[in-house]
Amino acid sequence: MHNRRGLQYLVAVTAAASVSLAGLTGSPAHASPETDALYNTAQRHFTDGDSVAGRAALNDLIGRDPTDAEALSLQAIWSHYAGDIPAMNDAMGRLRAVDGGLAAGTDRVLHGVGAGIATLPNPLPALVGPQTGIVVFGFGLLPDGAPRPELVERLQAAWLQALASPFSPIVVSGNNPSNGITEAEAMRNWLVGKGIPANRVHVENRAGSTVQNALFSSQILHGLGMNSAVAVTSPNHIRRAVADLYVAGIPVVGATTSLNQLVSQLPPPSKQAQYSIYLDATRTFQLSTNR
Repeated sequence: MHNRRGLQYLVAVTAAASVSLAGLTGSPAHASPETDALYNTAQRHFTDGDSVAGRAALNDLIGRDPTDAEALSLQAIWSHYAGDIPAMNDAMGRLRAVDGGLAAGTDRVLHGVGAGIATLPNPLPALVGPQTGIVVFGFGLLPDGAPRPELVERLQAAWLQALASPFSPIVVSGNNPSNGITEAEAMRNWLVGKGIPANRVHVENRAGSTVQNALFSSQILHGLGMNSAVAVTSPNHIRRAVADLYVAGIPVVGATTSLNQLVSQLPPPSKQAQYSIYLDATRTFQLSTNR
């Protein structure tokens, strides 16, 4: 009996470890080819920038299967984008009845998007404690592997942030190698060359997108015992970065940016500019893009 219980526990732990941020693994058990096709159609519309058509496909899907949790989550998120509060509340109410965990994660997405949109670019470093990490988002390298000017500007902002927060670990994030060196490695070398202790800088060299920057960096920060982060990037990128980190499970308590294009990015983002924030957030949440 003891061995059986041990096996049951191991199976349960293994199953729990396989759950994504969205609380799902693959298609819902109740999905059908028809609802899967509608879900995929909706996601293609969202990727193509047509949220109206995407929501229409989700409406059709939910009419056929009112318990499709992923569809309800997407409907809540994109209804929020559209400003359709009744539709958002309806989707969230249904989702809470179907999957409380996914509903809580969807709430986190909406809060993260709101935090990102409300973020202002700020060249002044944040004053934070040792439980807050610093995440520096990568940018492309020159052919010889040196940082491009925009990345240098991000690194200068990160250097100032590191001086203002001397006990905070720094995560440099980005793959996209050039001349055999990744963005993260180039960033680490630049910061260490400016006097930042090498043991403060943690290299995340797998990410090829903002979504992956946030997901992989959050894993490192959680492993280091951090409970929040300062995001460091360019002014035209900071809102997406903040939203994605928040959705990945790391609240952002500071947003430090370079000076380039600062003034032009101070006004609130237009509805069109917000679209990429919502789309990125659904990707960071790891809702299925195709099933």
